[in-house]
Amino acid sequence: MTSRSARPTVRPWEVVARFAALAVAALVVVPGVAAPASAHDSLLSTDPADGSTVETAPAAVVVTFTQEVIALGTEVQVVGPAGQPMNDGPVAVLGTVVTQNLAADRPAGAYTVQWRATSSDGHPTTGGFTFAATAAVVPLIPPRPVGETPTATPSATSSATPSATPSASEATAVIGPAGEATDDSPGLSIWEVAAGAGAFALAVVSANWWRRRRAIAPQ
Repeated sequence: MTSRSARPTVRPWEVVARFAALAVAALVVVPGVAAPASAHDSLLSTDPADGSTVETAPAAVVVTFTQEVIALGTEVQVVGPAGQPMNDGPVAVLGTVVTQNLAADRPAGAYTVQWRATSSDGHPTTGGFTFAATAAVVPLIPPRPVGETPTATPSATSSATPSATPSASEATAVIGPAGEATDDSPGLSIWEVAAGAGAFALAVVSANWWRRRRAIAPQ
């Protein structure tokens, strides 16, 4: 007669130990799985690309991140071939894209870009990249040197528009209906004509009166 083997007895403390080991494993594994969801924003791409060579330096440098960034604390610093700052105005932040305009005069050579972005969770991230330009960009109108005084230009109205009032030496002739020149100087007024006629009449009356008086005077 064969004897049946006895089933192993599970002690209570072994059960508790197994559950404790599972709990510890869960505490270790779960944070590792959730970590990517709460990770900081990271760099997705740059324009120009890191280490690339372009024909001319672009009008703006664009940095794109995996998540939206906060404008506060976000900045991009671009340095030109001679070590001169190339930024033109403040940085612009729109969602995940950060844009920094560059100066109009952009020489050929190597450019260095250093960026700092504030993640959506408030933590800053930093980084940098480089690119090179084979040709320069020169503005069409060069900037005016400091201290230069602009040359005064004559007014268009003063050179193109003749004086409305003629001088005393200029002729004042006016073309009449028949095409002949007539004098435009003012003539005698009616009062001047009347005064002259009155004086003439008075002189004639006075002369007649004087003759009559001499004629009737005793010899």
